[in-house]
Amino acid sequence: MLQFRFSTVLKELSQSNLKRPLTGIARSKSSSPNPHCFRTSCPDARVISKLKTLHAGVHRHRPPCVAPWTRAFCTKTDGAIESTEQGKKDEDPTTSKRRKAGILPSLEDLLFYTIAEGQEKIPAHKFITALKATGLRTSDPRLKECMDMLKVTLQSTSDGVTLDRHLFKKCVQSNIVLLTQAFRKKFVIPDFQSFSSHIDELYESAKDLNGGQVADYIPQLAKFSPDLWAVSLCTVDGQRHTVGDTKVPFCLQSCVKPLKYAIAVHDYGTDYVHRFIGKEPSGLRFNKLFLDEDDKPHNPMVNAGAIVCTSLIKQGAGNAERFDYVMNFLQKMAGNEYVGFSNATFQSERESGDRNFAIGYYLKEKKCFPEGTDMTSILDFYFQLCSIEVTCESASVMAATLANGGFCPITGERVLSPEAVRDTLSLMHSCGMYDFSGQFAFHVGLPAKSGVAGGILLVVPNVMGVMCWSPPLDKMGNSVRGIQFCTDLVSVFNFHNYDNLRHFAKKLDPRREGGDQRQHTFQPMDYESLQQELALKNTLWKKVSPTETHEDSSTTVVYRMGSVGERN
Repeated sequence: MLQFRFSTVLKELSQSNLKRPLTGIARSKSSSPNPHCFRTSCPDARVISKLKTLHAGVHRHRPPCVAPWTRAFCTKTDGAIESTEQGKKDEDPTTSKRRKAGILPSLEDLLFYTIAEGQEKIPAHKFITALKATGLRTSDPRLKECMDMLKVTLQSTSDGVTLDRHLFKKCVQSNIVLLTQAFRKKFVIPDFQSFSSHIDELYESAKDLNGGQVADYIPQLAKFSPDLWAVSLCTVDGQRHTVGDTKVPFCLQSCVKPLKYAIAVHDYGTDYVHRFIGKEPSGLRFNKLFLDEDDKPHNPMVNAGAIVCTSLIKQGAGNAERFDYVMNFLQKMAGNEYVGFSNATFQSERESGDRNFAIGYYLKEKKCFPEGTDMTSILDFYFQLCSIEVTCESASVMAATLANGGFCPITGERVLSPEAVRDTLSLMHSCGMYDFSGQFAFHVGLPAKSGVAGGILLVVPNVMGVMCWSPPLDKMGNSVRGIQFCTDLVSVFNFHNYDNLRHFAKKLDPRREGGDQRQHTFQPMDYESLQQELALKNTLWKKVSPTETHEDSSTTVVYRMGSVGERN
């Protein structure tokens, strides 16, 4: 009991200071050859009082050379900074005040010690390499102040390469919270390097596929090489990974449909939007001239529904203003990364868009548009939106904004309402993959939208957004390599919407440190060990042989409560 009370007091003591102690600290002066240790007094009088009460009973646990109620901190390992008077003079006032007050080193100090590994200075490239290993990029908008200060600081150093502790603190202090989360592996995917290596393997596996045909009904699309293949992902914490031709611009085409639907719902609400558009899969080709029983397009992911949805955006404004409005939204979703426009594709779409003109006139006949809509103007706007260009990298941030509930992960800006994101993901899940939507929902189980340019916008809610791009399409109009990648992704990781996160043991979970399988984490409760911990003298529970219970012994351990007679 004394030991328990003492550990409780120690816990209070540690909580009165910084929660995370400096690695390798607290060696006593007599037990270490290192002379560079200093002592600080505990500032918490309440905890001191409790410790004094327990002092007599636990005196034997304290090294004899350590004075009561002091804590030793090691400031130097081999090759570290010497504790000279000059060093004290150079110490900034904040650090000096914290040291005199007996407070543990700041987060900036801890981060420096973590990266420096006992050295007096750290090369800037070592910090950058360690940063990239967490998944963050130096171009991340959230780290702009840190990167700008790093550049300026290196120019002022003698060698232009290394940073001492004080210069390092100066560089990172403006972004210390984000950096601390990154280096403590507190992001949604803690072991990002291991996860990225799996993504690379899936990419290489899909790269070997040679089937499919590049879309040619829009002449500009037919010019893309069938060998192009790229995958880019962005997590909800802004971790990034790309592989392949991720910087090549391509048109969103139908991948823009869920995005403009989200904008419409964000502006007008679900009820208003669905006065004009249904929510059901059509079961027909995406460009059919067909409406539901209420004379509405079946959903906003087919051409008829997307044309009507286009008419709802910025009603009453001209096409130029409308286009700028949508582009502004998409740029915010992409964290201000590349979003462009292909005028050649727009002209090509308009010249070869007879089927869409037919759908437009059919919708006009059935009075599917809001009153006063100019149908031909709306079709021009529709073709413009299909011709918006992105790269795999920028589109993955758009998908991550949907995965993150409408907040852009790399800027932290709220772009879409929760309602708009929820409804968009619901329809992407049920209707997003043309006539393959049911199969995709069954096998992959994630919201996605494909386009005839070869893109697949994939969302793993609360985890990440992915953009796959490869021009060759299957007979359903989906990227052959993209479909294979998505299928392989959920075969390796438990991302399928109906993978049970507690009991499904055959897949990796990258949301857990090390990517361990769930079977290593969730074990059957060991009642026999629990009894020992509770100091129960008599066995209340006995393990039952699997043959007695007809259960699979590889996954189930069964315990049976003994009778009173058995216990006595």
